[in-house]
Amino acid sequence: QVQLVESGGGLVQAGESLRLSCAASGSIFTSMTMGWYRQAPGKQRDMVATISSGGSTKYADSVKGRFTISRDNAKNTVYLQMNSLKPEDTAVYFCKGRWLEDYWGQGTQVTISS
Repeated sequence: QVQLVESGGGLVQAGESLRLSCAASGSIFTSMTMGWYRQAPGKQRDMVATISSGGSTKYADSVKGRFTISRDNAKNTVYLQMNSLKPEDTAVYFCKGRWLEDYWGQGTQVTISS
């Protein structure tokens, strides 16, 4: 069983930065593809960024050049560095890990004021 715990959300102004962290329990973290997803009120949950076990990354077009996903396998942690934040980035951000099945964290609220 894998548990994922997100942290780092909060309220910031447009143009500022935040870094989200997702700590994973268990011994399979290094084999997992990890990702960040977000869900705004009344909208579906969308992929923001993913990072494979080998370090390959993918980003949603809306965050390319502003967000960076990374992982520290020694700490069983994946990060999302978010720069130049916009009000439309406001959402609950979820961490997901995939290895044979999907594991989700509980989410962390990110609110960007204009």
